[in-house]
Amino acid sequence: MEQSIGQAYYLAREADILALFDDHARAWSPLLADRYGKGLADSVLQEARRRHEALIPEIPYIGGDENPMTRHIVRSTTSMAFYLAMNAHGKPAAAAGQILYAAVEARVGSLPLDAPMGKGELAQKRKQALESRWRRYPGDWVWDFVEGDGVTFEYGYDFFECGTQKMYHAFGADAFLPFYCYLDFITYRTRGWSFERTMTLAEGHALCDFRFRKVGVTRRGWPPPFLGA
Repeated sequence: MEQSIGQAYYLAREADILALFDDHARAWSPLLADRYGKGLADSVLQEARRRHEALIPEIPYIGGDENPMTRHIVRSTTSMAFYLAMNAHGKPAAAAGQILYAAVEARVGSLPLDAPMGKGELAQKRKQALESRWRRYPGDWVWDFVEGDGVTFEYGYDFFECGTQKMYHAFGADAFLPFYCYLDFITYRTRGWSFERTMTLAEGHALCDFRFRKVGVTRRGWPPPFLGA
């Protein structure tokens, strides 16, 4: 029953989901072409779009519009389709990760940065964290909201289960997961705030510890530390 609901939900939004892919692909395309040539770039992107279209009815249903994490699992699928296409063309997970990192970094640098969450948004996050403990949907995230002390950090999240990790494992994309997670160090570059994380589920730890501080900026570049560079 849940699978059929999920299929109907995502298929009804197929055009929007593919438009998101196409938007991302426009950012990936020149980076791929510079590195591998236009011919391979076009082949990878065509393959990625085909895979993404096929994946749409298979995206885990975690509550649809009622769950704000739904947008994250959709974006995870877009990146996974890209990785699977790169892998099919003999390119390693690190290569796919580097392309995505460079594409997101370029976009973050050209877009206005969002203001940190207000009190109402933080209250909503606390509520969402509590509700995640119900484990209503197997493919969803499970997490705690962590109250800060105002000195070492303002607030944070501890993720004990990750919807992206579950989906990537189901589709054989485990090798790509650490690179996808590393994109957080780009997407959380909010002016006047800094984001820190010392462990991830993707790297075999018991949780992902997200912490936000009202000072400084997030500066982690490529390559990620787990590559040993």
